[in-house]
Amino acid sequence: MDTKELLKKVRKIEIKTRRLSDHIFGGEYHSTFKGRGMTFSEVRNYQFGDDVRNIDWNVTARYNEPFVKVFEEERELTMMLMVDVSGSELFGTTNQFKKEIITEISATLAFSAMQNNDKIGLILFSDKIELYIPPKKGRFHVLRIIRELIEFEPENHNTDINQALRFMSSVSKKKVICFLLSDFMANDYEQALKIAANKHDITGIRIYDEKEENIPNIGFVQMEDAETGELMLVNTKSKKVRDQYGQHYKDRVSYFQNIFTKSGAGALSSRVGESYVKKLLGYFKRRG
Repeated sequence: MDTKELLKKVRKIEIKTRRLSDHIFGGEYHSTFKGRGMTFSEVRNYQFGDDVRNIDWNVTARYNEPFVKVFEEERELTMMLMVDVSGSELFGTTNQFKKEIITEISATLAFSAMQNNDKIGLILFSDKIELYIPPKKGRFHVLRIIRELIEFEPENHNTDINQALRFMSSVSKKKVICFLLSDFMANDYEQALKIAANKHDITGIRIYDEKEENIPNIGFVQMEDAETGELMLVNTKSKKVRDQYGQHYKDRVSYFQNIFTKSGAGALSSRVGESYVKKLLGYFKRRG
């Protein structure tokens, strides 16, 4: 992808996702994810209705009239975007790949955090950590994150969520708001999630395509594993084969939902082609 085309794509995503974050998610994000507490701001004259517990007795005695302490929320937070860039994200049977939806959601979340003056970091992972961008503030930083989401080419194509969670925990010394975006076609990450969720505020966002749920009956079909590259001839006429595939898919989805719930982390799923805006907004409102 040449520079001109890349900048055009970045700008297109910025316009779409920033509008969403400005008009829809900004307030919801602010009310859902709280700061570290209240910090002293200033003192001012007592006004009718002020809480008497906030009276500053030292200043009141000095000026012989009542003054109260004013506190404000210590708002600054850090958002960490953990994005699966394995081969299975390059799948889509409608008008978009899963990767494109993940990029849009990530950009929307990043602009929402930016609007609240929070830091944003990025971890791209396959079965290894492909890229780490430490958290920073500002529009240019967010645009860099979007550029990487669009054009980054991973070295590996398999998935290891377990390793990604351990890495996130190792680089995040303080509590972060973490959004983990993947199709979650993996297993054995329960322990790493439990440890990470004990310290951090984690939400798993599962992006899937409806054609992944079941194999249609279309005879013998050559299929390629998007992560391993393995080719295999599959007899989709066989009800046993179709049932086994469907059950395998359901087991992975159930594993995702169950361990996120058990770990105290948030979880939501969004299908390619449906409104992820409604899903995110509903999730924020339930948590707010």
